[in-house]
Amino acid sequence: MKEKQPDISNDTPDPVAPADLREPLIVIASNRGPYSFKRNEDGQYNVQRGAGGLVTALAALAERHQVLWVAAALSEDDRAWVQQRDRSPQNVEGILLQLFEPDKVAYDKFYNQIANPLLWFIQHQLWDTPRYPSIDGDTWDAWHNGYVAINRQFADAIVASVKASSDKRPVLILPQDYQLYLVPQLVREQLGEQVQIQPFCHIPWPGPDAWRILPAEMRDQLLHGLLASDRVGFQTRKDAFNFVQTCRFYLPDAHSRGSRSTIHYQDRNIEAKAYPISVDVEKVESIAEEMETRLFKNQLINSIGDSRLILRTDRVEPSKNILRSLQAFRLLLERYPEHRGKVKMLTLLVPSRMEVGEYITYLKEITAEASLIDADFSDGFWEPVRLIFGDNYHRAIAAMQLYDVLMVNPLADGMNLVAKEGVLVNQRDGVLLLSEYAGAFYELGDQAMTVSPFDIHSTAEILHQALTMPAEEKSRRAEALRSQVRHASVKLWFKTQVDDALAGLRQTHDPS
Repeated sequence: MKEKQPDISNDTPDPVAPADLREPLIVIASNRGPYSFKRNEDGQYNVQRGAGGLVTALAALAERHQVLWVAAALSEDDRAWVQQRDRSPQNVEGILLQLFEPDKVAYDKFYNQIANPLLWFIQHQLWDTPRYPSIDGDTWDAWHNGYVAINRQFADAIVASVKASSDKRPVLILPQDYQLYLVPQLVREQLGEQVQIQPFCHIPWPGPDAWRILPAEMRDQLLHGLLASDRVGFQTRKDAFNFVQTCRFYLPDAHSRGSRSTIHYQDRNIEAKAYPISVDVEKVESIAEEMETRLFKNQLINSIGDSRLILRTDRVEPSKNILRSLQAFRLLLERYPEHRGKVKMLTLLVPSRMEVGEYITYLKEITAEASLIDADFSDGFWEPVRLIFGDNYHRAIAAMQLYDVLMVNPLADGMNLVAKEGVLVNQRDGVLLLSEYAGAFYELGDQAMTVSPFDIHSTAEILHQALTMPAEEKSRRAEALRSQVRHASVKLWFKTQVDDALAGLRQTHDPS
């Protein structure tokens, strides 16, 4: 029985109007900023806007509020751009952007030893615990002189920017994701209770057992940092509940008092709340109609021919479970030979974190399995599996328009926006195969074909059912999935968070 996500339809009214709070300052903090800078030969800079949903949501948000975004300057050109200015917030396309220059050695420890892979692997439950990880002296050095140090740099940059920009207005501080778990406490120490601090965790939050990998000092410091917030946002209610349980289990002074969504800690009540992220519906549908997308679509149609298409498109990382999807496809061809010569599996892969050994090994296993399937089943005219590498969003959207089955079978995923993008633009009444461990399952699971990511036997059976599903049922499911995504866009995702923070500010300034 799936839990339901909160109803966040487009008709949700604003509980607090901006005018009630004297134009509050909204501060976003994230590891990567919304813009990067590329220096030309003449010394001028081109501004490149990020393509993520968070940046898209802020474009609309900036029309209603003043938005200050604090991020690290990561590239050499980003650092040079900062150095040529007075290091105060700069107005970039309506957003006040504050980049700071992290210490390079500290940042490497912060990002490449603690955030990735240690925290990422814990939260996706990917560690082979009989063997890895081993917390050694280098890990402890990376914690203190990397993760803690960079979080402190972020907090100092946030506080300095707020003091320079807020003019005593109410302030909403919204740290983003697992890189910044210590920021709420470090900011609270300097700004007190007059600011609303509301971090959002984009990746899964597992139950208490997963967190036993971290030594108590690290784990308690991390939880203590988050519990300095007013509320903590998660992708699903399951993640929020797991956070509450984790705090209760490891912190003696943390109590839920019977609540599934609130923690009482050090005389404060902290909410754990689900805000399921989505896609920018208008932008995705617009990209689907662009000429570049149409060219890729025509190329793919010629490549697919008369075959049915099973599609998956992902970053190359173990949590996405790409290898088992290939193994399930092999079982399909073995068990149901009628699909041979009539079905192709297209896998679009974006290389990710190729500096991490586990990722390199996983990519080799994927390519080997795909090659073996082609070697065993190709007949000279029909190639069952095709792998395409590269980060090309237009090509991905083109392929999503053409699938008969979309496979989304992660071992763990905060949301998985591929599922939402796919059902939005697909033109063939394609069937969605969706893992019960993807955050999208709680919104789309009723109309998808549910799969266990570990069970390749049943996944092969469900692939067969999807490929032979009656047209009327396919159409009904596809329309219901499209409607669900269209009624909960990424702009509404961010608006709901801001509304809750504004309501919290109102309570703080006027408790009566």
